[in-house]
Amino acid sequence: MTDPAFGRDSLDLLEVHYPSAPVALPHRLADHPLLGIEALASLAGRMDPDHMRSNLGDVPIEVDPEGVHRATPDAADTIRAISGNGSWMVLRHIQSVPEYGALVDSIAAELAPIVAPATGRMLNVDGLVFVASPGAVTPFHFDAEHNVLMQIRGSKTISIFPAFDESVASEQCHESLHLNGHMNLPWREEMGAIGRDFRLSPGDSVSLPFKAPHWVKNGPEISISLSVTWQSEWSYSEADARMMNIALRRWGMKPRVLRPYPARNLAKSLAWRAIRRVRGG
Repeated sequence: MTDPAFGRDSLDLLEVHYPSAPVALPHRLADHPLLGIEALASLAGRMDPDHMRSNLGDVPIEVDPEGVHRATPDAADTIRAISGNGSWMVLRHIQSVPEYGALVDSIAAELAPIVAPATGRMLNVDGLVFVASPGAVTPFHFDAEHNVLMQIRGSKTISIFPAFDESVASEQCHESLHLNGHMNLPWREEMGAIGRDFRLSPGDSVSLPFKAPHWVKNGPEISISLSVTWQSEWSYSEADARMMNIALRRWGMKPRVLRPYPARNLAKSLAWRAIRRVRGG
């Protein structure tokens, strides 16, 4: 039996803020034996190489994703040398390894009673580990998942921006995310005042709303973070409605901008699902 990752106070905070606003949440996993450097190097040796990627750490806030990623011929060696190789590395789908799957499932079970009443049951739950060199930067981007990010070792500052502020991420950016997956975003210095900084040390975590733009600056030590992400019935509805808007625009129409949570944009999402069924998708 895995000990709880969160206390009652953390879950109560999440319930107040989920899914619209980020919130700092204390957690209890900082000393977890599966999340040390040697344990993660061993994990890397057991994972599908396609689920691991190293990235340049010495980059600006805004960067074209092309050329940022580096091949990882030996992920275990990359992790062991992380203090001096100027990079950050992500291990995705860690639940594919049984003991890590049990950890991810346990965390999801704690979050589910908060998530389900607000956005529907947790779907496509995924566990990711980030291992980063001192001072490494994760460029400005957004992701199409709900997320709780837990700091295990070292420190980082994550700057989080409103999820549906068009001055930060335009309608075109939202649509490109659903067409192409992960998307780095353009950065302007004046946007810094819009974001909210969360400094994470071991035992700290933060919830990231679905599609909230963010960037990360690691502190002066090695950083290890665990992220649990998920989709929801609401997020899938939002994604389908975005795809319907893309189709309407291609057909020469000018669709309305989607409304943020709690609106489900139901007509558009159902219309896109019907089109997808006809296409056999």
